[in-house]
Amino acid sequence: MRRRLGAEAFGTFWLVLGGCGSAVLAGDKIGFAGVALAFGLTVLTMAYAVGGISGGHFNPAVTLGLVVAGRFDKKDAPLYVVAQVVGAILAAIIIAAIASGVKGFEFGDGPMHAPGFASNGFGDRSPGGYSFLAVAVAEVVMTAFFLIVILGATAKKSVAEFGGLVIGLALTLIHLITIPVSNTSVNPARSISQALFAGGDALIQLPVFIVAPAVGAALGALAWKAVLAGPEETELAQGVEPS
Repeated sequence: MRRRLGAEAFGTFWLVLGGCGSAVLAGDKIGFAGVALAFGLTVLTMAYAVGGISGGHFNPAVTLGLVVAGRFDKKDAPLYVVAQVVGAILAAIIIAAIASGVKGFEFGDGPMHAPGFASNGFGDRSPGGYSFLAVAVAEVVMTAFFLIVILGATAKKSVAEFGGLVIGLALTLIHLITIPVSNTSVNPARSISQALFAGGDALIQLPVFIVAPAVGAALGALAWKAVLAGPEETELAQGVEPS
């Protein structure tokens, strides 16, 4: 368990450092597409680096979805979530330490990053001014499909060697679609870590980016089990060795 939790903390640290770090430190240079690619690359690289140790969740919503799908032991889920949030916060500390080294940087909604410190938001905190409802729908739907991709890419009959690549590309696509909408969460640990530094309205709006991805993950897992899972997946979910 020590190794597994360490892998989750390191993986989530890298996701936030690479994804949110690119938005805060280089967003004005690389644009939305560059930030989206950075998020995808973090998951891709960590999936192959430490995914074999912990399963490569790096996201409380993914952990919840895997529990609902019967792919992960629910008694281990709280420890995974704690490790993920700790890793994300440590990464935010590093981003803050680097970002504060340039003149004019602000942790709130300053001119050098929008919304503040790569945090998520709706209304006037949405990069495109999208409403609460639009943001909630986007987060639920995108997280649901992220879980469907994860469950499909790691299914027993999938090509396991390409799982990390597929999941990383899926996260890139999700960011390409929703950075203008909500600055893309689909990951409560990522949202918590940035909101702690952005403060103010980012913290007030934070519950949306905890609840919506969790709901989406559960719905995606349920949809997978009901429609897409084969007999061998059902047997595995029930703890029975497939025949």
